[in-house]
Amino acid sequence: EGSIHDDATASKLGFRGGTVAGNIHMDQFVPVLVEAFGNEWFETGHLSLRFLNATTDREIVRAHVTPPADPKDPNPVEAWMLREDGLEVARGSAGIGDISQSALHQTDLRSCDPKGLRILQELRPGEVIGSFEEQYAGKQQQERLEKGWISDPLAWYSGPSPWGGSLASPSALVELLWFAPTEALRAKIGRSVGLFGSIEVAHTQGPVFLDQAYSVSSEVISLGESPKTEIIWFDSAAKDDEGRTVATMRMQLRFMKASSELYSA
Repeated sequence: EGSIHDDATASKLGFRGGTVAGNIHMDQFVPVLVEAFGNEWFETGHLSLRFLNATTDREIVRAHVTPPADPKDPNPVEAWMLREDGLEVARGSAGIGDISQSALHQTDLRSCDPKGLRILQELRPGEVIGSFEEQYAGKQQQERLEKGWISDPLAWYSGPSPWGGSLASPSALVELLWFAPTEALRAKIGRSVGLFGSIEVAHTQGPVFLDQAYSVSSEVISLGESPKTEIIWFDSAAKDDEGRTVATMRMQLRFMKASSELYSA
């Protein structure tokens, strides 16, 4: 209630209904990514997406990835999602290894003067959001599986994987790297309704396991705006107990100006 995923709230802001979260869409790519790149995608693979058109509950979508000529080639390939009527839901890239050429790392973030913002006026590029001890519970992912909230699930999400323990799905990995930082930001963000604009998840020395503690650190990298939203980009990284970075995330959050009392006048 009160979020962009709530029918009443979303309708007031001009959406057809409560939107499906972008990280939920990311789960549907995994079987295609494993087919394209092999199991190595969970070790060094990435998925980098801009969300272009929101979907609502029960709309049928399909994930696509351009087959790589060589699965070991570090150059990313195109990744996109279409609704059954051809509407483009998301577009970006996928690959293994180096993320410097990924869709979001090649995006011009166009940072603006924070003094011109209202919702995000207290934030600054380069600001450290914080460090957090986090883990994603196997029980929580199992509940999501039982409710059908993970599209095209792998058996490795609830049982043993080739690496031993059960793996975090992309939606779980996003929550691991997103939830604590955004909770920390709430004290500095004006009250408004936000939504995912873009997300990149990347395994660096993966995979990421359930029920395992990770040290998560986050930093603001850019602030901007569009006619309807204020925009924050931030990076997060998860390290294991040996100090190795196992996964990273780049996220763009958009806050609807129409939902904020700071724009009511």
